[in-house]
Amino acid sequence: MAETFEPSPLPQIGRVTFAEIVVSLGCGWRDFLAAPGFGLFFGGVYALAGLVLTLLGAGNWTWTLVLSLGFPLVAPFAAVGLYEVSRRLEDGEPLTWPAVLGVVARERNRQIPWAGAIIVIYFLFWSFLAHMLFALFMGPSALMNVSTSWDSFLTPIGLTMIGVEFAVGGVAAFILFALTVVSLPLLLEKEIDFVSAMLLSFRCTLANVPVMLAWAAIIALLLFVGMLPWFLGLFVVLPVLGHATWHLYRRALYDPLP
Repeated sequence: MAETFEPSPLPQIGRVTFAEIVVSLGCGWRDFLAAPGFGLFFGGVYALAGLVLTLLGAGNWTWTLVLSLGFPLVAPFAAVGLYEVSRRLEDGEPLTWPAVLGVVARERNRQIPWAGAIIVIYFLFWSFLAHMLFALFMGPSALMNVSTSWDSFLTPIGLTMIGVEFAVGGVAAFILFALTVVSLPLLLEKEIDFVSAMLLSFRCTLANVPVMLAWAAIIALLLFVGMLPWFLGLFVVLPVLGHATWHLYRRALYDPLP
């Protein structure tokens, strides 16, 4: 029989400062050093997923572009285990593999899988949109074997297409970022439905646009750097970002007064 939980009240939205981004990153690095085994494990899972996506697009420049732009969209969902590690370090709870993986496994009966489904659907929509933009810009050249030559991409139309792909991908990534930046750690900690959590996350982002834009840019930059050497940098980058996201969530939302 499925477990039933008492719904939690919605937290209130706080004001986040640029200084708190720096503090959160410092806390993320501290948590990584405190539990490196967990960080390397979850970072390794994410790096492996990235490598698989790369191999799926190997030999096809178009697929590589689409997957590279869409890959960061799945980053928040991959960090749930890291949120649990940070929560346990914060509360002084036992930090063991059965405890952490057990919590992650139990999430399948809660709201995070629904949020994960939204992320997957969003990623698939982005993939479709990216291919459509490619076809609209490249026209008949889309029928060519572009995997063997960059010439078609170095034309004015090809460069424009790449610019539009990156612009649209950036907007798509930020929208999903706004929906998930605090909703996933919130769903891990509280008993709130995923729709309310994602809408609250979006409102939190709108209330802190400059800071959240900076945080999104930092995430994108660090993920890009981590992906360059065959995704190996994600073994460190992802854990630090995952832990830091938990601490930023703590500063962005707070429980209402009784």
